[in-house]
Amino acid sequence: MSRRRCIAIPTTTGARCDLQASPQPSSERSKAVSTDRTPAEDANPAAHPTGQPSEELARLAEAVRAIERGDHTAPRTERPAPPERPAAEAAPAAAQPSASAAVRPVALSGEPVEAARQVLARGSAPQALAEPAVDRLGERAGELLAEDPWLVLSLPGVRVDQADGFARTLLGASCRPDDERRGRAVVGWLLERAAEAGHTALEWSVLTAALQKQSVSDPDGTLRKAVEDGQLMVFHDEQEGAAPDDEAPVTLLLGLDRYALAEESLADGLVRLLNTFETAATPWEPSETESPSPSATQLILAVAGSGLTAHTGGEAARAEPAALVTAARAAGLRAYAAAHTENGRRRLAELLGADGGQAAVTVDGLLSGGEGPGRRADGTLELDLLAVLDAPQLDVERAASLVESVPDGARLVLSGDPGVLWSAGPGRVFADLLAAKVCPQVASRTPDPGPIGELVSGIGIGELAQVEAPEREVVIVPVRDAGEAVHRTVQLVADSVPRALGVPAGQTQVITPGHGGAAGTRALNAALKERLNPGPGRYAGFDPGDRVVYVPGPGRALPGTVVSADPDGLRLDCEGGPVVVPREQVASAVRHGWAVTAHQAVGARWPAAVVVLPGDAAATLTRQWVYSAFSRAERHLSVVQGIDEALPRVVAEVPAKDRTTRLRTVLREQTAEG
Repeated sequence: MSRRRCIAIPTTTGARCDLQASPQPSSERSKAVSTDRTPAEDANPAAHPTGQPSEELARLAEAVRAIERGDHTAPRTERPAPPERPAAEAAPAAAQPSASAAVRPVALSGEPVEAARQVLARGSAPQALAEPAVDRLGERAGELLAEDPWLVLSLPGVRVDQADGFARTLLGASCRPDDERRGRAVVGWLLERAAEAGHTALEWSVLTAALQKQSVSDPDGTLRKAVEDGQLMVFHDEQEGAAPDDEAPVTLLLGLDRYALAEESLADGLVRLLNTFETAATPWEPSETESPSPSATQLILAVAGSGLTAHTGGEAARAEPAALVTAARAAGLRAYAAAHTENGRRRLAELLGADGGQAAVTVDGLLSGGEGPGRRADGTLELDLLAVLDAPQLDVERAASLVESVPDGARLVLSGDPGVLWSAGPGRVFADLLAAKVCPQVASRTPDPGPIGELVSGIGIGELAQVEAPEREVVIVPVRDAGEAVHRTVQLVADSVPRALGVPAGQTQVITPGHGGAAGTRALNAALKERLNPGPGRYAGFDPGDRVVYVPGPGRALPGTVVSADPDGLRLDCEGGPVVVPREQVASAVRHGWAVTAHQAVGARWPAAVVVLPGDAAATLTRQWVYSAFSRAERHLSVVQGIDEALPRVVAEVPAKDRTTRLRTVLREQTAEG
């Protein structure tokens, strides 16, 4: 197994920087430069402007190349001095406060949340941020915010202009736009926004352009300082096949260690499973008669000979990893299958038959220890084979935790539909594994049945074709505006679908592109509640019987029903399991759930789905979104369509929004070196 090589390079501050061999996507080779770091909290922005490397970037790249050539007297990567201000603009020395000037000390409460409230109030910021501040910054949150007001930018929902206003109020005349504290905070804020968009790293030019838009006066210097201080990791990329000389094309990627280290840990774990697997050491020799289809046979034979296998296919293809687990358990192996949601686990358990109650688990349940096998003394799971379905929903951190839990010599199968939306968290783990081609891959040839399956299969290859639907499996409902879209949606859920198809409202899921807007989840849920479960909303806007979605953390959405409320909080039934949401979390963690977004729906299916596409949604849609939303329906799909000819254009011409990640190249480098 490969390990990263570390070599020191000099910096202007005397801080130690390490050159670490590390990779990056597709046709590129990358090497990481990191500093002595403290763990970072979050990461990354989204747009990808292009531009030539700056003088600062060129100096850093030259230092990296010098080390690669074995020249240990590498040039110093000094930060350029800021340009001199014209004499007419120069302020008297006495009028220029120090960038790190502290606010006049004020006595703070000894209670952490109250101390944070005091500082937030002094800066005219919402005192509701006090508890998030303590959660993020620790018990000294009030003191830290007083010393560095721009730390407020690390709290949920705070924008740069709001943080600037907070800092001006607290610091007064000593507040300056070129304050290093501001630059550091804006870098972190941009990286957090990028992580929310799925990126695990970004190009240097992307961040400098984004910093310029936020009025950071010296973007290159700000990034160089962030690297030296350990806030960021830098990855040096050269295009594959480029000559290793001073003229080789250079790209620098920046990221937080949280995600960079997660990708490398994940790659280490996947390569470990490939390298520790021994075919002769396992007793499994499956026969073709053990599988229900040729694709299942192919999967079983591939897994019998490899510690890591990738499997792709649609909904019907889920029967193949189920057949694999059944055959493995019949051979005496400790085999389990994990799904993304409880809905997916139930469908998987049905495919597994008699073993379903024990062998089918959720990924969260497996990692928490609430489901599946126990753990060994070394912390790994007591199993011989694990098939993970819905693999595109694995973000890089959860995937790393999962792979670390699989013991040496065991088999891991990552299975999923490559056409659905990627994970809500950073990374594109399954797509990168497929692109790296470091393990056997089995593509299912089992098509999804019926008109819905035919429609979705066409969308997957960029074609929106009309399909024959003799039993009204697919219905298109044209609408003129958002108001009509809401009206027709309520009519379909409450009346038309139950009456014509026998599917009750509780088994019909509405899916729409976003939460806001005249036909977003908020508007649709308000209309559906009024029709299906009217009430005063006496429990923080909810009533018993309300259909809801509970979001306990980023990337997790648990469907449920309101049962009651008491001083402890809102009581829910989340797919058969009782959940109590604390009162202070209800407003932020619970939404009505008759209508959800496609990201919240992925991993589950319902007998009927109503997909709402209002006229203003066209600009936000991708083929991946349409594919994911339409494929949530089992028996019936209604499409409330207000975007006219934009829908076939989206399907044909708008692919998934790309993500900047490094896993693909890390895997390729590690397998090449191993």
